[in-house]
Parts: sequence; structure tokens; C-alpha cells
Amino acid sequence: MTAQALTPTLSDAELTLIDSYWRAANYLSVGQIYLLDNPLLREPLVAEHVKPRLLGHWGTTPGLNLIYAHLNRIIRERDSDVIYITGPGHGGPGLVANAYLEGTYSEVYTGIGEDTDGLRKLFRQFSFPGGIPSHVAAETPGSIHEGGELGYALVHAYGAAFDNPDLVVACVIGDGEAETGPLAASWHSNKFLNPVTDGAVLPILHLNGYKIANPTVLARIPAEELDALLYGYGYRPITVAGDDPANVHQQLATAFDEAFDQIAAIQRAARLDGEPGRPLWPMIVLRTPKGWTGPREVDGKQVEGTWRSHQVPLSETRTNPAHLAQLDEWLRSYRPEELFDETGALREELRAAAPTGERRMSANPHANGGLLLRDLDLPDFTDYAVTVDQPAAGTAEATRVLGTFLRDVINRNPDRFRLMGPDETASNRLASVFESTDRAWQAEIEPGDDHLAPDGRVMEVLSEHLCQGWLEGYLLTGRHGLFNCYEAFVHIVDSMLNQHAKWLFSSSHLPWRRPIASLNYLLTSHVWRQDHNGASHQDPGFIDHVANKRPEVVRVYLPPDANTLLSVADHCLRSRNYVNVIVAGKQPALNYLTMDEAIAHCTRGLGIWEWASTGSDEPDVVLACAGDIPTLETLAAADILRHRLPDLLVRVVNVVDIMRLQPESEHPHGMSDREFDSVFTTDKPVIFAYHGYPWLIHRLAYRHANHDQLHVRGFKERGTTTTPFDMVMLNDLDRFHLVMDVIDRVDGLSSRAAGLRQEMVDARLAARRYTREHGEDDPAISGWTWERM
Repeated sequence: MTAQALTPTLSDAELTLIDSYWRAANYLSVGQIYLLDNPLLREPLVAEHVKPRLLGHWGTTPGLNLIYAHLNRIIRERDSDVIYITGPGHGGPGLVANAYLEGTYSEVYTGIGEDTDGLRKLFRQFSFPGGIPSHVAAETPGSIHEGGELGYALVHAYGAAFDNPDLVVACVIGDGEAETGPLAASWHSNKFLNPVTDGAVLPILHLNGYKIANPTVLARIPAEELDALLYGYGYRPITVAGDDPANVHQQLATAFDEAFDQIAAIQRAARLDGEPGRPLWPMIVLRTPKGWTGPREVDGKQVEGTWRSHQVPLSETRTNPAHLAQLDEWLRSYRPEELFDETGALREELRAAAPTGERRMSANPHANGGLLLRDLDLPDFTDYAVTVDQPAAGTAEATRVLGTFLRDVINRNPDRFRLMGPDETASNRLASVFESTDRAWQAEIEPGDDHLAPDGRVMEVLSEHLCQGWLEGYLLTGRHGLFNCYEAFVHIVDSMLNQHAKWLFSSSHLPWRRPIASLNYLLTSHVWRQDHNGASHQDPGFIDHVANKRPEVVRVYLPPDANTLLSVADHCLRSRNYVNVIVAGKQPALNYLTMDEAIAHCTRGLGIWEWASTGSDEPDVVLACAGDIPTLETLAAADILRHRLPDLLVRVVNVVDIMRLQPESEHPHGMSDREFDSVFTTDKPVIFAYHGYPWLIHRLAYRHANHDQLHVRGFKERGTTTTPFDMVMLNDLDRFHLVMDVIDRVDGLSSRAAGLRQEMVDARLAARRYTREHGEDDPAISGWTWERM
């Protein structure tokens, strides 16, 4: 449907006010892209007033400014609680401009005042060395979404709306962004939005026709087809189109009134009348020219309304007098003398166009989620401890134990904790959470469906992008959560993790940004227990990806058993401003540490396991391990050595926090050289069995003195459908190969223990032969436990 206002929504005075405010935002946007000085053109514009490097994007900006101005009217008139998410993140100058016009920018950056000098500083800093990014970054008040990478605006908007019943999230989706896979999936988020307990998302699909150099798909299909597509997604589209400002202002005002009326009616029906079912939510389709109000033609070629307006329409303003003259004409077309007074401040009559206080979108506390963050009410994780009477004797499913803890976390925090995952909660042994809650679901429910309800706290959808994006939006607006996923497939969100980690690092250096809850991953169904699914499910490389990020932000934990997993999970849920990656198995596995021992071990991050070591003196060899399966194989190797080579002094070291392996100069969790040497020695062989790709351990530890003696076994990209023990043998991580490594690397042992080494070779052959004959591992291997001597 098209928003046609038979009776104009805006009076002449309101129309003039909104249009003037829009002109002011556009003027400030152009000024940021181009000007170093002369911010209000109170002297003739010369080349020296223009930046030497022109960086920024104009094409999408006037549309973003237009929407912002109209949302301000809605907020003022209805006292609505609204935040603004912009998928076209390159429209950064527009969002900075609006934050400045609302006064928020000068409040958080006190050196940039509301005067001529403040305007000069505002313009100069944009995309300038030592200044601010060109995107809607963490530095931009009111933003929770940078948009440098396209595809995630709408999923972030829904994440922000969950459990925020009074919030409306206005989300602008660029027509280029609409071509991405994550955005295409994000439309389905409305099937998970509960109109009773959640807020609303108002998608605004901005069709300006072009990407960087090509037309966009949704702008070139028939309007009827587009409406049918959006209706099929579950929305009622309201179309606004045109290039006459007065007409578009009236249409857009009518559209916003209609959309907000529909949102209010939907929520009223659900909350007061108990109306069941999934509503048809409104959305707006806005068609305006790309680069609207900018130069219509440059060097004889059309610019406004084409892809040429995408970035900097006038690129030679320092060297081409004609371009400089056009820039002057362009800037003056907004009539800045009508917008700003003699001191350079926004005229008082225009200030009335913006809301005040926390109703300003640039000052809304939901867009600075740490302001609203409340600690989780966490149960005592030690109450869920597995009893360990003897190390490596009894078994438990670590994630199943964690599931009982998470069940009670959900029960005690019904309005600020959610569990996300791609249809794997039960598969990952976390099904205990369904004793407290259901899966969130707004679509049809049929008999036989398992734990589906509109108010469920578990969010499952077979898109890792949606799980990640929902959780990011949820965290950025002041709540908590956990994302559980198969290890191999979490790679799908590598790029999203990049963006979030960069955001956390940037925001940690902004005093006005308050810390938010950490982004917590639980990676299970991991590489060493995907033997039944084969090579497609075998990839531990997400750890490497995370380890590349800023050390101030990332943490990686590999708890070896159930009690250490509980300790690590409690720590991560309490932490702030981190990306925490926990890798833990879901299959029955040995328990090693009592809860008290687990707490001490996890607090240290690594430690010597005296009970598994032979003697407390200087060892002949160090057997180190990180990860549940590497720990198992390391202990089994230590068991062989203590029986067969009783005079060999073996030290067993388990690592939970792999960032501890770095020097203290490289990571906040890093070890001093003295501490590292005391654990790993300065000159003895270290055989390190590691969960992931071996070279990461080398990279983390290479600066330490004994790195030359470090020999790492891990995943070597050798996998298939086979048995668990055959998987570790394929990658030379098995207990027999670890014993061979010790014999090969301890001075004087190769000849003295040649017979044992040969036995180990034979044991590997026998183990493989057993799997080929029986289709399973030898029970003597799969059932191994540690016995006291």
C-alpha cells in the first residue's frame, strides 16, 4: 500500500520545521565529508578549506537524515521510546550530524561545542587521521550497529527488541544490504517476536536504486512483486516514493503515523485482549533518489539518482575550480544562515524539532546498554558439582551438567538472559533448560511439537547468523546470553565476531560507553567427537580466528571436565566486554578434579597435576594438554610411561585458558617468563597435546625461552567418518604416539626405550585393525581409567 495523505499530516509550520531540520542534517553531513575550515561559509570557499583526502559516503545519507527527522516528530508527539539502527553504515556523517543537532554529541565530547569552532572540529575529525571512522561506529552516540559489513542491521534490531516491551527499534535496511544472505534470513525474526513481552521492530527498506556501481535487485523488480515478497515474510508494507521534498515529507509523516498506530494496536490486542497468533507487523518501503539534494550533474554526467553519488560526488575540489564552485553551490543550497545563528549554534526554533533528554535517539540508554545492565542472579555453580572421589575414574557429560546450571540461570533471570543456538540445544546436551522454559516460537504450533511457546527463552533457528545477531543486539542493549553451536559451523559468523570484537575494543576507550555483558560462545559437538559425521564436521579453527583479535577483548577456555566447565561458565557469565569462547565436549568423559580443585585450577588458568605426574622434582619431560580429548590422551600416555618407564620423571600440565601461554606483555592473562619457565622448564622437552591446529600453540608461546623444545600435537586436517580413537590416531594425537614423542625427544631415551617405542607402533596398528574388524574402538582403549599405583 502507498501512504497517500488526502488531508496533509503535517501543517505548514510542521513541514517547514522538519524540512529545515533535514537541511541542517544534510549540511552537516556534507561539511563532514569535505570541509577543514570555514564551516558556515562566512567567507568565500577556497581550496584550503577542503580536506586533502575526501573520504565518506554521501549517497545513502540524505535518506537516513530524512528518516531521522521524521522519527523525531513521532517521538515528540507520542513520547515513544525509539532507537535507530542503520544498515547503510556508510551513512555515518548523517548519524553524527543528528547526534550533534540533538546536543548529545557535545555532551559526550565536550571539546566539540555547539558553536562555530565546534562545527570546525566536528567537520575536521570525520574520516581524518586521529579522528572518527566514516561508519556509524561505537564512537557515534545512539548507535549499536556499525554497518561496515552489510547484512546484520535487521537481526540486531530484533535482538534489541526482545524483552524490551516499550521499545521500538527503527531499522533502516539499504537496498544493497537487502541482497545479502543474513538479511534475507533476518526477515523471519518476526516469527520469534512476542508482542506481549517484546518490543517492536519497524523495518524501513530504503530503495535508492544503486549499490557502489550497480542497480539493486529490490529496486528493479515490480512494486507488486516486492509487496508480495514482503507480505510473504509476514509484513504489511507501506510505500513512500518520490523526489519532491514537500510531497515526500507528507507521505512519510502519514506512513510513520500509520505504522506506529498499527504497532500500538498489535501490542494492545496481544497484551490487553489476549489476542493469539502471529501479527502482521508494519514496515515502510521508502523510494528516494540516491544522493538526493546533492549535485545533479558533475562533468556532464548525471550524479543524483545514480550510483555516481554513492561516495564523494565531487572528487577534485582542491584541484578543479569547477568542482570547488559546485561544492560551494551545493553547501549554500541548504541555506546555512537560516539554520545556525551568528555564534554557529542551531537556531532555537529548530531545536524544537528534536526530542529532549533520554528520548533523543542519540541519547537513548538502550543504545548504551551498559547503562541498563543488571547483574545476572546466578545460582551457586558449586551446587551442580560432579562428585570426584578419584581422578579419571568416573565419567559425566560435561554439557549435560552445565545444562542443569543454565536451567536455573534462565529460571532466575526471566527478563534478561537468553540461550541462542541453531537447532542444537538438545543435541548439545543442554536439554535440562526445557525444565524452565520453552523454545521461542510465534508461528503455528502443531501436536507433537517439542517445547514451543511464544514466551520461550531458548531461541533456535537454523541460521548461525541470526543466533549471533540476535545475541549481539540483546547484549548491546543491556542483557545477557549464551550462544551454543557445533564447533565446525560457528565459522559461519567469523566476520560478525570480527565486527563485535572491534566494537568492544573501541567502546572500551570511550568513557561514556558503559561495559556490556560478554559475548559467550559454548562450542561443543567438537572436532574430536564428530567421528560419526565425518570431515565436514571436523574443524577447530574458530579458536585461531578469535586468537587473532585484540588481546584486551578475547578469551579462550578449554575446560577438561564437568566441574571445570561449571567454573568457567560462571566466570564468563559474570564478565564484561569480552568475547569468551568455551570449548567443551558433550559425550561421556572422565572427571578429573573436585569442585574446589577445579575452581583453583581455572583461576590459575593452567597448572601442574601432581597426581598424574611422577615425582615433584625437575622433570625429564613435560606432558602438556589443552582440551578434553587431548587431556584424556595425555593422561593415558602418562599412565603408560609411569608403568613402563618408572624412572622417567614426567610432569603433567593442563591448560584451561590458552591465553596464559602468551607473555604477559602480549595478553592480560599472559605469564611472566619466570612463571612460564617454572611450569614448562627452560630446557626439557614439552610434548603438548592440543585441541585445535598445532601452530596456534607455537604462535602463543614462541617468545618464551623453551619454545625450541615445544612439540605440539593437534588437528592436522585429517578426518573422516570413523571411530573416536581412530580420529586421534589419524592426527597423531593418540596416547601411543605421545609416548613415542617422549621417547624420541628425551635425551638418551631413544635407545633405552626402543622396545617400548616399537610396542607403541604395534599398538597403533592393532587399534586400527580392531576398528576395521569390529566397527568400534577396543574397549581397553575406550574404557581406560586412571588407577592409583
